[in-house]
Amino acid sequence: MDDDHEINAPLIKRHHSNAIPSEPEISPAGENSPIEQVALTVPVTDDPSLPSFTFRTWILGTLACALLSFLNQFFGYRREPLSVTAISAQIAVVPAGHLMAATVTKRAFLKGTRWEFTLNPGKFNVKEHVLITIFASSGAASVYAIHFVSAVKVFYRKELTVLAALLVVITTQVLGFGWAGVFRRYLVEPATMWWPQNLVQVSLFRALHEKEERRKGGLTRNQFFLIAFLCSFAYYVFPGYLFPMLTSISWICWVFPTSVMAQQLGSGLHGLGVGAIGFDWSSICSYLGSPLASPWFATANVAAGFAIFMYVITPIAYWTNLYKGRRFPIFSDELFKSNGQKYNISAIIDSEFHLDMEAYEREGPLYLSTIFAMSYGIGFACLSATLVHVLLFHGSEILRLSKSAFQENKIDIHTKIMRKNYKQVPEWWFLCTLLFNIAATIFICEYFNNQLQLPWWGVVLACVVAISFTLPVGVIRATTNQAPALNIITEYIIGYIYPGYPVANMLFKVYGNVSMKQAIFFLQDFKLGHYMKIPPREMFLAQVLGTLISALVHLLTAWWLMSSVPNICERELLPAGSPWTCPGDHVFYDASVVWGLIGPRKIFGDLGHYSAINWFFLAGAIAPFLVWLAHKAFPHKQWIRLITVPVLLGALADMPPATAVNYTSWVLVGFVSGFIVYRYYRGWWSQHNYVLSGALDAGLAFMGVLLYLCLGMEHVSLNWWGSDPDGCPLASNPTAPGVKSKGCCPLH
Repeated sequence: MDDDHEINAPLIKRHHSNAIPSEPEISPAGENSPIEQVALTVPVTDDPSLPSFTFRTWILGTLACALLSFLNQFFGYRREPLSVTAISAQIAVVPAGHLMAATVTKRAFLKGTRWEFTLNPGKFNVKEHVLITIFASSGAASVYAIHFVSAVKVFYRKELTVLAALLVVITTQVLGFGWAGVFRRYLVEPATMWWPQNLVQVSLFRALHEKEERRKGGLTRNQFFLIAFLCSFAYYVFPGYLFPMLTSISWICWVFPTSVMAQQLGSGLHGLGVGAIGFDWSSICSYLGSPLASPWFATANVAAGFAIFMYVITPIAYWTNLYKGRRFPIFSDELFKSNGQKYNISAIIDSEFHLDMEAYEREGPLYLSTIFAMSYGIGFACLSATLVHVLLFHGSEILRLSKSAFQENKIDIHTKIMRKNYKQVPEWWFLCTLLFNIAATIFICEYFNNQLQLPWWGVVLACVVAISFTLPVGVIRATTNQAPALNIITEYIIGYIYPGYPVANMLFKVYGNVSMKQAIFFLQDFKLGHYMKIPPREMFLAQVLGTLISALVHLLTAWWLMSSVPNICERELLPAGSPWTCPGDHVFYDASVVWGLIGPRKIFGDLGHYSAINWFFLAGAIAPFLVWLAHKAFPHKQWIRLITVPVLLGALADMPPATAVNYTSWVLVGFVSGFIVYRYYRGWWSQHNYVLSGALDAGLAFMGVLLYLCLGMEHVSLNWWGSDPDGCPLASNPTAPGVKSKGCCPLH
């Protein structure tokens, strides 16, 4: 992409209705964003007179946030977690907003005073709609601290009061506000920090609110959205109920129904996924987000990283029996003993909830599946690669922005409009939120120390780790739509400093990882408000309120499910076919055993048998340096600069529980959208690509909820050949001679 290329023609012609109080301000002629995707999608006009934080915003925003929080936590414990995105609420609130505009009284209250207000300021407008969606996105975002609550109560069966859990959940969610305020200058205002995912929502807002002339033989964006939404809604009944095998078409398993090796290669859910593809939108976008929102260079980086990891590193490690890998399934998130049997964690915990060394020596060392072990190595490499990459490729820009903190330079057109028309959020709002939250967190950890185990210095250290990585991770997220995770470095640090305390390890990871993720989440929403010209102070208020509502509803829903669903998350005790298997919580719990209970020194350190994996740290630091050297040596080869090592590695952070078919299908769709359509059908792409992404999300979400309410709650199910979502029953069997596995005879 040529950064100097500017788009002067508007995406669609504006037709202003009489409902708009004044003519929108238009940017100077020819001035637009230097990022082509942004210039094609985001308008450079604004009408500051439109009301935004209205009675409708409060009511619909609160309801949307609470409903999405409930649904996402409810489905989050299930085998195939269904994520109901903010786009669903973005669509659903439109008729509700127009209904309230038509029915609620327009009477002015306290007329003639400085507190005069009305419940109905006129027609439902796009700025109200954006703020309602900000509320909803708080509910759609996962509350990572719920994994902590689930692990303590369900897996460890340790006492945790609802008050302590609520305080942990709220403080982890709010802590990121402080970091967001610190890094606004670097991650929101520059045009180069363009946040690709936001363009999906901007396109949808424009489709829902702007009038557009239909071209002869074509469709308006509203019409296209409606057709795509109905198709997605109707289609999901097949992978969601009638034909679940569409989630992963693993055809190699059909050709070789008795071969363990062939099924390990071909299984999309339990193997390497060679040739596997999914025709299920929920499978495609469940872990990596929408492929339609990913720039092609980022998609190519993800594809290269997946191919190297899945088809080079993992097969070599497994079939050379590295770390006795052939004694275990090639793809599993379980923990094992050296003989291939599952590890009995409860046997090595003493009455004080610490590691029982005698019992640990008796049970023997803990082992991981090949993919689980190698994914930790990739995580190590990603951490060092993130720091080196941002330093080499973005260091000068960060330094320039730091030096210009107190002087005016040439700024982006959208930043100009925002600074001209609206009051900015004062820095002290963020700093007060940050300092108060840190103090509250320290108090909570000290007061509930018998339940939480984390000392006060652990909170301070977690904050240091989070703020150190927020900027580099934010730069990568803002430019590629992918973000490396922090969870491994937080686990590693506290595991070495404070071994044998699994609850403290989990809590340190939650505070160190979640506060950074929340900061990125808030910054992304700030950029959305930037694009849609929402007053920053109202954005801030909506985010704070939405976060608090979301935290409360997520926790209450999780607490209710843990109390009402028998044996939830315990796979061995659940009835056959039960959906309450909690894949994300299992991985979180396994990590607490590896890093907290047993500790990294006994697994990845000088006392462990996985110590060589630490060399991945060095490899990750060297890789971006080699790319940087190649770029300096061949400056005219622009494709070299697009090799983003943190994205190449970081996209694998969710594996497991993410599976091979999630990646193969995502890459294929991303290639079609980001390369073929964007390059050869640019007009169609600019008009419909992001609208299509929103329609597919919304149709899936509404049908998924409908299927559960109508059939899932009544336990109405089908049982036939197509009901198996993978069709590879032998893929999870070990291949080492003499090792027994459930459903398979030992090899000799």
